[in-house]
Amino acid sequence: MSEKRPLILVCNDDGITAPGIRALIDVMNELGEVVVVAPDSPQSGMGHAITINSTLRCDPHKMDDGPQTEFACSGTPVDCVKLAVNVILPRKPDLLVSGINHGSNSSINVIYSGTMSAAMEGALESIPSIGFSLCDYAWDANFESAKPYIKSLAKQVLSNGMPQGVCLNVNIPKSENGEYKGMKVCRQARANWEEEFDARKDPRERSYYWLTGKFVNYDHGEDTDEWALENNYISIVPVTSDFTAHHAISTLNSWDIE
Repeated sequence: MSEKRPLILVCNDDGITAPGIRALIDVMNELGEVVVVAPDSPQSGMGHAITINSTLRCDPHKMDDGPQTEFACSGTPVDCVKLAVNVILPRKPDLLVSGINHGSNSSINVIYSGTMSAAMEGALESIPSIGFSLCDYAWDANFESAKPYIKSLAKQVLSNGMPQGVCLNVNIPKSENGEYKGMKVCRQARANWEEEFDARKDPRERSYYWLTGKFVNYDHGEDTDEWALENNYISIVPVTSDFTAHHAISTLNSWDIE
């Protein structure tokens, strides 16, 4: 592979055939040499899961006549990144992009997201990484209006790099007219899912459950990703793997801990 153009790794969690990743591949082909390593089936909500109790397969895959090289992996999004970096790629990529996810990964959703876990794994490998999500769960969602913004931000990251251990969580609002007010750097809103389980019985009278619930935003700040999305901005949140609650350290140090 040539080293004259940036080497770009493309991953996702919706699977290699999803329209969102096909749109992302189109954009990245304009910026560099693209290698796709993505799940061979949907892996949404897998978070940072890895496969340790079974084997992994990663086979060449081709859906169109684009110049990209593609592999379909039997594992999780994080498995895809690990295989790409350690087995498939000739060198560390200059950029990792994950998505475009079908549905929002704003606020608390970031911890469940396979899309963002792929980007976080890239950051752990010191690869400038971005996760992209469109706030439209439809399989036939329109990704076209988001493409110029994705290209612009990817070019910025290629030019400037990223702080050590940081990746970007980018969410794109669903736009009825295909227009956005712009992009806004934000903090993650304080929100959560109020969950319910729909209990049912199978033909043998055994109980089973469907997870349901509603997303509730407790945060009314105008500097959050939720505010940006509600006001038709594309939100950009820098994310890190350091889960330390730094503000709680002084409180814990005041306890009688021996």
